[in-house]
Amino acid sequence: MPVDPARLKAALRREEQRFDAAHPRSRELFERAKRSLLGGVPMNWMVRYAGGFPLFVREASGAHFTDVDGHRYLDLCLGDTGAMTGHAPAAVVEAVATQARRGFTLMLPTEDAVRVGDELARRFGLPVWQTTLTATDANRFAIRLARHLTKRPKILVFNWCYHGTVDETFATLRGGAVRIRSGNLGPPVDPVATTRVVEFNDVPALEEALASSDVAGVLAEPVMTNIGIVHPEAGFHAALRELTRRAGTLLILDETHTISAGPGGYTGAHRLEPDLLTIGKPIAGGVPAAAYGMTADVAGRISRSASVAEADTGGIGGTLAGNALSLAAMRATLESVLTEAAYARSIPLARRFAEGVEKTIAEFRLPWHVALLGCRAEYWFRERPPRNGSEAAASIDPELDRYMHLAALNRGILMTPFHNMALICPATTEADVDRHTQVFRESVAGIVEG
Repeated sequence: MPVDPARLKAALRREEQRFDAAHPRSRELFERAKRSLLGGVPMNWMVRYAGGFPLFVREASGAHFTDVDGHRYLDLCLGDTGAMTGHAPAAVVEAVATQARRGFTLMLPTEDAVRVGDELARRFGLPVWQTTLTATDANRFAIRLARHLTKRPKILVFNWCYHGTVDETFATLRGGAVRIRSGNLGPPVDPVATTRVVEFNDVPALEEALASSDVAGVLAEPVMTNIGIVHPEAGFHAALRELTRRAGTLLILDETHTISAGPGGYTGAHRLEPDLLTIGKPIAGGVPAAAYGMTADVAGRISRSASVAEADTGGIGGTLAGNALSLAAMRATLESVLTEAAYARSIPLARRFAEGVEKTIAEFRLPWHVALLGCRAEYWFRERPPRNGSEAAASIDPELDRYMHLAALNRGILMTPFHNMALICPATTEADVDRHTQVFRESVAGIVEG
């Protein structure tokens, strides 16, 4: 049953009015913030939240948060994976408080660094690690290392990928040619000069792109996530690994979102064999931290080709990277929060979430589908799962997106902006998931039944 555009427009208008009336304090703070913050927000993409202005948050704990107007919400956004642990997990709060009294940043290692390195190696199967503050930096540094080791200029990414604000990755395909992606502000170098782009799951295109022997590294999520959840087809990862090895190209897997698949991400769950791996967002319980790991071979090649005397000028690292506070939070998160037991609880709840959404889709005969990736679930406005980023992007409906987000928000549920993704954290309950099922049905009925 298709959604009537006129009915959708009227329903969206009602939700906007309801949101505005219910959040006077957030609206007041937003107007005040415009005097000193660009767009009225501390991070520019916050303007994209449904409702005309963002909620201002007072406090958060576990799977819920409360805004400044006193409304309590089930948080299925969870900082777009940054708070996948749930908000303020007790082990991280205690570790951060303890380390804060001992010092925040030193430019010297602590024992926590050793414990973190050992645990990352155990989970992901890569023996050597370095830490950063963001996954963007981890990806950027991995790219630099790939160029350094291979002496090649190009990077290959998949169309509609997302790897943070890495310059080389804001490129797309138009008419079969690499072009700057819309919204890429002030790129220092045209991505045409730095980047090759192919569609996910397209093995022949990948083979052709690598044949020129000028690609230093392939940077890829093992499952695409920021354009819906696009799973690899059977044999794709085996082909990706074989083709990169044959071409002398390093394979970099970005597990920042796909850590939802399990304690070792998709790499650990499916025994993938990257040369480098990047991970960020939830690994410190919401405290800024990230890391990148590498094989013993890659680490040896770096050690043999880099000078200790020039270690501070290589473009790898930062003054606050590896700070004591972040490492304390990482250790607590990896040892006590993002555990096997946590995933054993959250992954079945994500399946319950998907089943609830699928029931409504079937009831109203909607051409939508739901995809799962561990404790991550997402519905998309197309009947069949997409096999690449272009297919997913073609089905985006901004007005329908906005309505579904705002209808959920007005009923006490926050979904992830930009797409219809829900994360389940260890503190989420069956009652929380069932509440979303109820709200999802009410929201769909509001535009299908009128």
